[in-house]
Amino acid sequence: MQADRTDRLMLIDLARTAALLGMIAFHLRFDLVIFGISPPQVTATFGFYWHARLVAGAFLFLSGLSLWLAHGAGIRWPAFWRREAKLIAAAAAVSLATALAVPQSWIFFGILHSIALGSILALPFLRQPAPLTLAAGAMIMAASYHLPQIMQWNHPALRWIGLQTLPSNTMDLEPLVPWFGVLLLGVGTGKLLAPLWPRLHLRPSQTLRRLAWPGQHSLVIYLIHQPVLMALVWTYLHLI
Repeated sequence: MQADRTDRLMLIDLARTAALLGMIAFHLRFDLVIFGISPPQVTATFGFYWHARLVAGAFLFLSGLSLWLAHGAGIRWPAFWRREAKLIAAAAAVSLATALAVPQSWIFFGILHSIALGSILALPFLRQPAPLTLAAGAMIMAASYHLPQIMQWNHPALRWIGLQTLPSNTMDLEPLVPWFGVLLLGVGTGKLLAPLWPRLHLRPSQTLRRLAWPGQHSLVIYLIHQPVLMALVWTYLHLI
């Protein structure tokens, strides 16, 4: 969930920090429902639905953008595979932990899985024109509204693709359709704005450094934030 760059763009790290705050706010609302503090109807609201999708979309878009910033001038394979190894290991850890804790709704293809696979699939687009990449991303997103009814790939082994019509009993599902499209929009935007990036370096004040710090460690925060939140909600519930 972060790019391997020594000359990081603080603007991207700040955007990741904002996405992390949105993620933490969403999971806090979810945990309040789990512990019975908020009514179950909260998870069925319009705002809850779009909150989840905006946060997921922000992470995937920023992952595509970071992929272009890190490798648009040429794929640095050691750095790319280091990042992929971290993502794959983290995704596997999430799957294992949820399979043990909640086997009936374990995460088999969540946002980390989607970013890891999407980053590999996006590599050929680093060499393609920005309009083509943006068009491909938009088409994949649009396909999620039409192709599932045509394909009906409802077998559990195929649901990570996103062309199923039946709901999946999982805590987090971010399939390739439409989410790979969002990642490609990030890649295309990075290429489209390539002439502007050298001018977007912010003056690194102490305040900005502190605000950007979570965005520089987004993968670690993603992995630990939910156990910390649940522990805090549990403690609050028992204290009152």
